[in-house]
Amino acid sequence: MPDTFADTQAINSAKEAGAKHSATNKTCKYSRLTSTHIFTQWSSKRPEPGTVELVKEIGRWTTSVTGDETETSYLFQQMSVVLQRGNAVAFQKRLLQSLFIFSL
Repeated sequence: MPDTFADTQAINSAKEAGAKHSATNKTCKYSRLTSTHIFTQWSSKRPEPGTVELVKEIGRWTTSVTGDETETSYLFQQMSVVLQRGNAVAFQKRLLQSLFIFSL
């Protein structure tokens, strides 16, 4: 039977309560996004039909607001960097898993 008064039990309980509180705050914070933002899937291999047009439209709208003609290309560049970073993180995680398995 676990000792519910042990220091580790109290620390784990506090961490769990903090995590639940953070999750509740995050859910509350982001729950309104779908009413003000449009989300679309973006794939680095083959974008969904209409995704490229949506990004171009966002770029045109941003250009009309800022007057900067390079907004669309900048948006595509930003998306490319985000995808590359995501791929790097996924690759690194997979590599570390493989190294761990081979070290056993």
